[in-house]
Formats: sequence, structure tokens, C-alpha cells
Amino acid sequence: MLEVNEIFGPTIQGEGKRVGNPSVFVRFGKCNMTCAGFEVEYETPSGIKKCSCDSFYASDIAFRDEWQKYTTAKSLIEEVDKLLPDYKVDIVLTGGEPLLYWNDTEFQKFMKHYVEAGYHLTIETNGSIDIELKEEWQKKLLFSMSVKLSNSGESLSKRVNIKTLSHIINSVDESYLKFVVSLDSLENAIQEIDDILVQIPSCEVYLMPLGDTAEVIDKNSASVIELAIKKGFKYSDRLHIRVWNNKRGV
Repeated sequence: MLEVNEIFGPTIQGEGKRVGNPSVFVRFGKCNMTCAGFEVEYETPSGIKKCSCDSFYASDIAFRDEWQKYTTAKSLIEEVDKLLPDYKVDIVLTGGEPLLYWNDTEFQKFMKHYVEAGYHLTIETNGSIDIELKEEWQKKLLFSMSVKLSNSGESLSKRVNIKTLSHIINSVDESYLKFVVSLDSLENAIQEIDDILVQIPSCEVYLMPLGDTAEVIDKNSASVIELAIKKGFKYSDRLHIRVWNNKRGV
């Protein structure tokens, strides 16, 4: 069963390599991490207060009753198709953690349908879950791998999977790493990123400022840009948050 928190668009991709591209998003429910270190405060439907990332409503199963359940790829495709304009947009699978569904046959059918129809399909993942890429059409997927650093609050063994990162980079035509960095985590971030990069094949690296509001992004962005320039990385802003301040569904 495919559990989907929300489907929305057309809007623009707000971050990473495809920033600015018209896109339709499919946000899957469930995540294998909590990322309490990102300190976005929220309250569950039962009234429990927690901290997590800015997509807590998709990551935390406490919100599961709000998610839509799809038993077939066909039923999910029908919902996505309702939002597609008369030109090709990007289709972005995000979460939560969409790779939790990788071994689901219907998930594979869903992705294959759009790849073979000529859509550019991005998977936004934390890159920590073991997967196998065997099919030729899977090579056309773009993997945007937002590998978590220690500022996420997660343990190293849980957030960094060198085997998976290397397999994805070596198997697909397009992939890149994206690291979320804040002003107070710069020193640790430099060492942590270097430690990861020496263990995996060469790929594009983006640095992105931490923040779920434009104000917080402004606080972190200048230092993150300076670090990207120093290290020869690319900078990714969070355009959707600057424009809509993390409003859902845009």
C-alpha cells in the first residue's frame, strides 16, 4: 500500500538541481528518521509536542489518519494526472522518505509509468535505505540525496549509508548530494561532509541553509554560501520557503 500525505502542483521546484522548474509533487508518508535536531516545533493530532523537520506532517506516523492510501499504481496515477498541465512538468517524489516504498511493486509501476511517458522524475531521499537499481528505466531517475549531518540529531550509523550512496551514484544518469547547514553547525559540517565524500564516487554537491521560514534562511544563507564557495560546492536556496514561507500545497 502506498501512503501519500499530499499531492500538489503545478508549482515550482524550490531547491536543488532543478530549482525553478514547474513541478507536481507527490509527498509520501513515513520516514526512517525523526531529525529532532532541526527543531521545528509541532503538535500531533493527539496533542503531543515534538520537534522534527519542516515536513513533520509526512514524517510522523501520528498524522497517518490524514494520509491517503493507494492500493494500486493506477489509482495514484489517476490522482496525479488530474494536476498535470498540457506540457511536461517535473514530477517530484518527496516525503517523509519515499524510498521506504522502493520494494513495493505498485511504487515501481508508478515511477515507470511517468518515466516512460517522458516526464523528468526526481526522488528526494535521505539516501540511507538500501535499494537495488536493476532496470534500465530506473537509470533515468534523478536522485536528490539530502544526506543528514549531525545537526539533524540522528546517529552517524543511521544517517549515512555509504553503500547506498555509492550504488545510486554509479547506477543512474543523474544524482547529487544536498546537505542542510546552519550558522552554528558550519565547523562540524565541513568535516562531516569531507568524511562522506572521500568514501563515495564523485558527484555534485549542494549546500542548503537550514530554515523553515524566510527569516531563518536569511540568518543562515550568507555563511552557507561562503562555505560553498570555499569548498567548490554549489549553493541551493529554498525558494519555496522564501516565497510561501513553508505554506503547504504550493
